[in-house]
Amino acid sequence: MKIVQVGTGGWGKNHIRILSQLGVLVAICDANAQRSKEYGEKYSVNHYDSLDDLIKSEKFDAAFVVTPTSTHTMIATKLIEAKKHVFVEKPMTYDSLDGEKLKELAQKNKVMLTCGYIERFNPAVNIVKNYVKKKKYGELVMLEFHRENKMPLQIKDVGIIYDTSVHDIDTANWLFDEMPYVVFARSGKIYHEHEDFASIMLGYKNNKTAIISSNWITPKKIRTFSAVCTDAVIVSDFISQEIKVERKDETEIPRNDKKEPLLLEIQNFIGAIEGKNDLLVNAQQAVNVTKIAEAALLSSQKGVPIYLDLK
Repeated sequence: MKIVQVGTGGWGKNHIRILSQLGVLVAICDANAQRSKEYGEKYSVNHYDSLDDLIKSEKFDAAFVVTPTSTHTMIATKLIEAKKHVFVEKPMTYDSLDGEKLKELAQKNKVMLTCGYIERFNPAVNIVKNYVKKKKYGELVMLEFHRENKMPLQIKDVGIIYDTSVHDIDTANWLFDEMPYVVFARSGKIYHEHEDFASIMLGYKNNKTAIISSNWITPKKIRTFSAVCTDAVIVSDFISQEIKVERKDETEIPRNDKKEPLLLEIQNFIGAIEGKNDLLVNAQQAVNVTKIAEAALLSSQKGVPIYLDLK
């Protein structure tokens, strides 16, 4: 397996580290020639500052695209047309129509296309997913997410809904195992060019609901969610991966082996290419998250609910 990475920014350096540890990294590409050279030398792989040169010069099976959202469509299109499997960091595209085109192009070229919705690989989320699937604590009726922190320095081209809320939109879809039919949102901006706080409500069938609160204002980093079931409330922390189950007369703290979600995510992508497992995040699911993010932005601008009909 030979993999290249396009983009070496704030989050991208973690992908590079893991790909190198797994022994599959063969080249790095970044428009910043100095940074590309720095990482290429650090990990003893070829480095480029031109995507075209990378595609022309390197033999590889798959690529990771870890660049600003506005560049995802162009970069992924070139890689898919070169018949390479592609992992795109979230969100897959800014415009859902572009995402649909990438999905169709990947199908046409018979390559895999996935997106970096990393929380599906978080051990804490997986435990909750298993509880919900087995109905260990009854039916899941409501989810509530809090994702708060100061704005990351590298994020400049999107607001908090596309950068941050999308994680919880995808997690909610996965835990409910369905798509919402209505979105209502409020958002605003205080310190930044794009929206830097948002509250989103997703409505699923049978009155099931997900409430997503995100902001780039709170000084302390918070990454928590709670799952309200008919027989218990499950509270979890994305960062510590700790879980607490609150029942009527008792509190349970399930045992949980902490693992690095990004490593599990990358292993899932490689395993899918090798035919060992299925992709946990498929292209259509990633497109749907973008459609929901678009609806949330539109709802917050117009002050009305937006109804959806998602695949």
